[in-house]
Amino acid sequence: MPQLDVDGATLRYDDEGPRGAADVPLVFVHGWTANRHRWDHQTAHFSAGRRVVRLDLRGHGESTGAGVRTVAELAQDVLALLDHLGVDRCVLVGHSMGGMIAQTIALAHPARVERMVLVGSIGRMTYSRGRGLLMAASTLVPFKLFVAANIQRAFAPGYPREEIRAHVRASAATPREVVMTLYGAMRAFDVLDRAGEITVPTLMVHGYHDVQLPVRQMLRMAKAYPDAVVRVLDAGHELPLEKPAELTGALESFLAAKR
Repeated sequence: MPQLDVDGATLRYDDEGPRGAADVPLVFVHGWTANRHRWDHQTAHFSAGRRVVRLDLRGHGESTGAGVRTVAELAQDVLALLDHLGVDRCVLVGHSMGGMIAQTIALAHPARVERMVLVGSIGRMTYSRGRGLLMAASTLVPFKLFVAANIQRAFAPGYPREEIRAHVRASAATPREVVMTLYGAMRAFDVLDRAGEITVPTLMVHGYHDVQLPVRQMLRMAKAYPDAVVRVLDAGHELPLEKPAELTGALESFLAAKR
């Protein structure tokens, strides 16, 4: 499996599909405590006709490393991989924290992003005072309980319990330092006031039942984007797992549309 050593981390990644395709590559970035296999359905579909790149973020999946404190630092890892692969311009697709990374790149390096897709992601995490206190208190419980509580509530009611348990176990295998540090990084992330600067065509796909990052927060962000298309699916926060075919279809339609 290919890998890249960057700033104390070893990043594992997949680079699939035809290099000579006319379309720019698709680059998929997963979310907090997940890994590149969140994108299995999309990778299998799109790599038949275009180049597709996906990675395990540092400390996640099969990548090593820690030490990052901000979403911007994770964005630098993604950019380092794109430089390594010679990808100057791409369609950037990010889920949850991966969408925060995508927005960071689009703001700092707009010429590198042809289009952007935000899946279950927002520009600012906003809470009531009570919810904020509850989230702060949740970091004080035992680590495995903290992870389980956050992952279980990411799925819409009715999702198979055994599959949820498997994802809880996978998330809990992520190093504690990485999990807790990036939990804080997401809570501190805030680019909402700069949303109007992101002029690339953007698709926002969100789950109607998302309680992690409620759909109303995504809609608030969408209003500020100059060129945004919104799709709301009957799902929770984990759209790549809950509605893989519908998500792939939404991506296909967005990429095929003339902008």
